[in-house]
Amino acid sequence: MKTNSVELVQLTKRFGDYVAVDQVTLEVSKGEIFGFLGPNGAGKSTTIRILCGLLAPSSGTASVAGFDVASEPEKVHESIGYMSQKFSLYDDLTIEENIDFFSGIYGVPREKRADRKRYAIEMAGLQGSESLLTRTLPGGLKQRLALGCAILHEPPIVFLDEPTSGVDPIARRAFWDLIYRLSEAGQTVFVTTHYMDEAEYCHRLALMYKGKMISLGTPAEMKRSMGKASMEEVFVESIEREEAAAR
Repeated sequence: MKTNSVELVQLTKRFGDYVAVDQVTLEVSKGEIFGFLGPNGAGKSTTIRILCGLLAPSSGTASVAGFDVASEPEKVHESIGYMSQKFSLYDDLTIEENIDFFSGIYGVPREKRADRKRYAIEMAGLQGSESLLTRTLPGGLKQRLALGCAILHEPPIVFLDEPTSGVDPIARRAFWDLIYRLSEAGQTVFVTTHYMDEAEYCHRLALMYKGKMISLGTPAEMKRSMGKASMEEVFVESIEREEAAAR
């Protein structure tokens, strides 16, 4: 397998009788922006948590940056950045204090911390605002700061779990500009979303439904194969087909 990629082979996660992730197999290459698209309860976030080493798979295997998520979770943690829809920032700390805290958590070498702090502040567009409390920031800026904190340690792979939930369209598009910059620098970005316009921005997509991967390919391939003009039409048609088959 390629270094700095993600690989799943028949990955399955059960919670009692409920199958949250059902035999998912795929590989994500270095520098790729890979999207998980699907309705709530489709298994997107559960898969992300397994890949981040936060949940053990019930069966199958998953590797991240060459490390097995079940047997080497600590190595996985060191190799990834993770950002959830809750942003994972501390509202009662200032912008600068949040960056300093996450620099320590992620083990950023002391000699690199000033440079990485400068990078995070510039990326978020918060120059001159370092002493502001994080709770005072609008959603779009808080989101950019959270991404900056998640990649302070320069991880080769970044997992973004519905990172733009509740953010206005202009702020979402600006956030995706940052994602493209990460990809162009060689970082792999694995993102879950339920926004159809964001699905169009991904290099490749997996469409999830009830724990299964029901479609895989580029947005253009998916639209062409189903004769649709948009990913929204692909999404609706795919789900309707699955529900009809289940009946």
